[in-house]
Amino acid sequence: MLKFLPRYMRWLLLIAIVFLVLMSIDRFALYFAFKSPLQHISHMLPAFWMGVRYDLRDVGILSVFLLIIGAIPFLNPFQSQVGKIVWFTLLWIVAILFVAVYTVDFAHYAYLSQRLNASLINYMGDSETSVSMVWQTYHVVWIVMTLIGIVLLIMAILSWGYRRISPVKAKVKTSHQWIWGIVIFVLLGGGIFGHIGQYPLRWSDAFSLGDDRQAQLALNPFQSFFSSLKFRTQTFTKKDVQKYYPLMATYLGVDHPDSVNLNYTREIAAGDTTTTRPNIVLVICESFSGYKSSMWGNPLNTTPYFKSLCEQGVFYDHCFTPHYGTARGVWNVITGIPDVAIDNTSSRNPDAVDQHSIMNDLSGYEKFYFIGGSTSWANIRGVLQNNLSDLHLYEENDYTSPKLDVWGISDKNLFMESNKVLKTQTKPFFAIIQTSDNHRPYTIPPEDRAAFKLVSYPPDSLKKYGFQTNEELNAFRYTDFSYQYFIETARKEGYFKNTIFVFVGDHGIRGDAGNMLPRAWTDDALTCFHVPLLFYSPARLSPVRHTMNCSQTDIMPTLAGLSKGAYTNTTLGRDLFHLSDTTTNISFIMDHDAREIGVVRNGYYFLRQINGGKERFVHLYNNDPIAPGPVSDSVRNILRNYTSGFYETARYMLVNNKKKQP
Repeated sequence: MLKFLPRYMRWLLLIAIVFLVLMSIDRFALYFAFKSPLQHISHMLPAFWMGVRYDLRDVGILSVFLLIIGAIPFLNPFQSQVGKIVWFTLLWIVAILFVAVYTVDFAHYAYLSQRLNASLINYMGDSETSVSMVWQTYHVVWIVMTLIGIVLLIMAILSWGYRRISPVKAKVKTSHQWIWGIVIFVLLGGGIFGHIGQYPLRWSDAFSLGDDRQAQLALNPFQSFFSSLKFRTQTFTKKDVQKYYPLMATYLGVDHPDSVNLNYTREIAAGDTTTTRPNIVLVICESFSGYKSSMWGNPLNTTPYFKSLCEQGVFYDHCFTPHYGTARGVWNVITGIPDVAIDNTSSRNPDAVDQHSIMNDLSGYEKFYFIGGSTSWANIRGVLQNNLSDLHLYEENDYTSPKLDVWGISDKNLFMESNKVLKTQTKPFFAIIQTSDNHRPYTIPPEDRAAFKLVSYPPDSLKKYGFQTNEELNAFRYTDFSYQYFIETARKEGYFKNTIFVFVGDHGIRGDAGNMLPRAWTDDALTCFHVPLLFYSPARLSPVRHTMNCSQTDIMPTLAGLSKGAYTNTTLGRDLFHLSDTTTNISFIMDHDAREIGVVRNGYYFLRQINGGKERFVHLYNNDPIAPGPVSDSVRNILRNYTSGFYETARYMLVNNKKKQP
């Protein structure tokens, strides 16, 4: 069989098949051992198929390594005694490691309903207690003997394969051996990449299956462990969370405060059920920085149409995103929890991807997510599909419009494609549209060049008003063109009158706001977080401009309140339309680049280094930073405590805000 291949390649294929079969057997064992009555095996087939792809990746990595060393004559197990010793030594190590890891993974899942992850390392700090618990709970001797037997069986099969292949030499020219080596290498590389398309297979793809149990079944322990390793130290301390619990529970209005169990739940009853429930369209606007727009008087008048919408709607001019970055912004909007992970986004964290979202509580609504490109970046697809039930997700390959650049179709066409879907709906809908054109490479579609007029300003004028190049300026102006196209198109549709349109920036852009805003906004990087927030619905909302502080965290509870439906709020957001005192609302900010955290409240911006150290108090309505002296101790302590309270609570919530299982 396969005698046209060199012997070590034939043996390599047998090794790969053996481990691949063992991984599949383990997955079936996991399914049958822990399946629920609702989990018919046919329902889990997508998880099994994705699991095979993860297993192929691990087997592929091992096989590539063996393929390379087998190509070296003195390490070839069929040409050298040294090579035979090296290969069998490696295979013994792999077999033992394989059996040990899968055994621990099985026990880990039995205990926590999660595949093995890097949090296991934390238990090693108390290894004596952990070992004692295992010894007293399980039949350790019998388990170890069984595992030894499995290792011996694996090695017996591999040894049998070696003996069968060894006498039969392939009559292959040296040049042909290299050709076959390259072919197998490419095939293994494909297995490691795991995807047909731009992005490789990632652990996060498991969560795009839309079901936690399917995701856990699809993963394998190696994938799960190494994917979570970087997040192991980014955790909370319960003592610190409890320290600030009374403050945060009061601020959030928790129904039944409980500092022991850390209850943050607020059950919101349904509103007036006699009125028609509104449709909701939430537009997450790429890099929609406040000082670059027309609403704060930028002389370049970049967003005149959006300014007119703000004058007709409920506009919040002191909205701050908790952090910079699109992935963090989308995460915060969907979950209502600031993404306070330091070294990577929480959307990539296997322990945090399971989240309760208020959007999921809006029963009776069809849910849509439209993006011009792909949601493969930063595991956004996994966050959406794992947490928003029955979500209709539209990406670049689902549209008839042509792809414009790396970000997919143009924003104008994205709005057009979204409108085509929304105008056909017969039930209330909640749609999120994520734009991207206000981003390098700043492409303006050729089809819009006639209707959209490019402008050009000298460099000194551009920099004075917040822009680096005319390309950046025109891309920002094109967003306004796209918003106008969308609203004017939607205005002609039947759904318009009963729809609340919401626009919010995913983040701002760090830069010099000049004299358009107080110097503190530039000097302390508030331009990086300051974005417009607009609720627009001429038939439902009266125009008003608010100066109260607010955040992306407040969007979901506010929209749930406007929907009149019942919902459960377990996050850091509050309903902006139903605050008894608008002066108390707080915007939490985390500058990941500067490693600083802070809050904006009542005209003050307090910030400090994450690990303690230097603190700053800034007044937002004049150009003078507040010296430590004039700030009263009470104000100082309030801001300091809220900063720590938001940070510690967010760290806790990231891994303790899991959605309810059906």
